[in-house]
Amino acid sequence: MAARSRPLSPHLQIYKFTLTMAMSIVQRGTGMAMYFGTLLIVLWLGAAALGDGPLAVVNAIFGFWLVQIILFLATLALFVHLFGGIRYLIWDRTQMMDPAGRELIVRLQLGVAIAFTVLAWVLWVWLK
Repeated sequence: MAARSRPLSPHLQIYKFTLTMAMSIVQRGTGMAMYFGTLLIVLWLGAAALGDGPLAVVNAIFGFWLVQIILFLATLALFVHLFGGIRYLIWDRTQMMDPAGRELIVRLQLGVAIAFTVLAWVLWVWLK
């Protein structure tokens, strides 16, 4: 029996990799990262429920520079995911679906997510 010549689904060899494609992947990654960020919040709340001693230990751990970077990235993941969801809601209304609109909304998503992350850290961490 001769092998059939079937058409292949287009893949990365056909399509140019765009920022919109990257942000689609990032949207899934930030969703997974938020599970880890939620565990950190639960750890902190659990320590607070246990009393001043455990809370002081967790606060000391959270004050370490490497943990601060992880917390900052968890905050960034939250805002990137939030504004990615808003981007998808806009697309569900079939708005900004043209190539220029897609590129603009993804750039806005990234810019606003970074701005909100920095603003949140300025207000609640660095200026406390």
